[in-house]
Amino acid sequence: MNMLTVSSSILQELDRTLKAVNSDEIEALTKQITEAGNIFVAGAGRSGLMMRAFAMRLMHMGFRVYVVGETVTPGIAEGDLLLIGSGSGETKTLASMAAKAHNIKATIGVLTIAPDSTIGQLASTIVHIPAVTKDSTSGSSNQPMGTLFEQCLLLLLDATVLRLMENMKLQGTAMYNNHANLE
Repeated sequence: MNMLTVSSSILQELDRTLKAVNSDEIEALTKQITEAGNIFVAGAGRSGLMMRAFAMRLMHMGFRVYVVGETVTPGIAEGDLLLIGSGSGETKTLASMAAKAHNIKATIGVLTIAPDSTIGQLASTIVHIPAVTKDSTSGSSNQPMGTLFEQCLLLLLDATVLRLMENMKLQGTAMYNNHANLE
């Protein structure tokens, strides 16, 4: 297997999938983030890692952001945002978090393959990523399981950071003020 051919195939899948994402959904997510009191991010497995990376960038930008499940994460309240990355939109722990946040009247956003999922039905903002589900019941990909979704999730969240920076007229160098300095 030629690595350049494989890499090119992955880039083609990413390009095809990202071009199918509705830019209005990203704009709605960006607006939701800027209007939130506190921002809570959640995801499971590799999707959770992508959400944690996004939380780090939001923190660098000066947002009050927390990763659900960490010991220093406060309670969510009305006016806060719970942002979930979930390919299926059905992960039990994430659906339970969404239901609890909904009952508290927090806002819910989701990035998912399945907008009609349990989490999608609770969300006020949905970013539909038309990737492949883990069990390959939708779409096609040369990559295993949820890889295409997870890669698109990271790229869309990074693009959201750039959009937020543009809206806030924030330069990347200004973000270093919030960068870790005890390393």
